[in-house]
Amino acid sequence: MVRKSAAGAQQLKDVYASPGHLLRRAQQIAVALFFEEVKGLAITPVQFAALTAIAEYPGLDQRSLVDAIAIDRSTVGSLVRRLEERKLIRRTTPPTNRRIKQLFITGKGAKLLESSNAAVEAVQRRIVDALSTKERAEFMRLLAKLVHLNNDASRVPLKISET
Repeated sequence: MVRKSAAGAQQLKDVYASPGHLLRRAQQIAVALFFEEVKGLAITPVQFAALTAIAEYPGLDQRSLVDAIAIDRSTVGSLVRRLEERKLIRRTTPPTNRRIKQLFITGKGAKLLESSNAAVEAVQRRIVDALSTKERAEFMRLLAKLVHLNNDASRVPLKISET
């Protein structure tokens, strides 16, 4: 039930139509679809992104991982610790810089990543399935533009290009 609001105040229908609300709802749906598709694989969207980055950039340090996947610096430590506890990655200290930890994917991590790929691709398809081919292309173009143009406004901007 939607109640009438005070004069000049937004109504719930205005919230439902706002970009912020729609993006939040889209994120909720995307995460729900992710967990539905990867059921039984014990991986989260952020863990998948981290493993992908670590596999692509062997020896990546934690600070660079923050930049590569746009994750909060206060979160990366617990993320890396969980991945290491599960033996999906290993951390090493290079002899030239004892202050950093380099990250490497393990065989077990690579297998999890490989076994997750088809499910993650299915998630991406399901997110946009309701759109026509033309609408999908336009949606992705506009979404990428919106994210790119607002990257610096993020608490954790993406700092490694996707190229």
